[in-house]
Amino acid sequence: MEKDLVEYIAKSLVDDPSEVVVNMIEGEKSTILELKVASDDIGKVIGKHGRIAKAVRTILSASATKTGKRIVLEILD
Repeated sequence: MEKDLVEYIAKSLVDDPSEVVVNMIEGEKSTILELKVASDDIGKVIGKHGRIAKAVRTILSASATKTGKRIVLEILD
């Protein structure tokens, strides 16, 4: 569910939605989501001073309270 959420948000932000890839790595107590976008779109996903990335992480942590797991979003370049 969180993977789909990140993918939807990222595709809404970038100019080239076909380049958006989200990998999910499951752990015991945490889940890592790796977001990869086109190099031209990396700034759109991070935002000024990291505001957009922080907002997406906040939404993820709210979504993760149901499962009790910690979710980490990594934006790869």
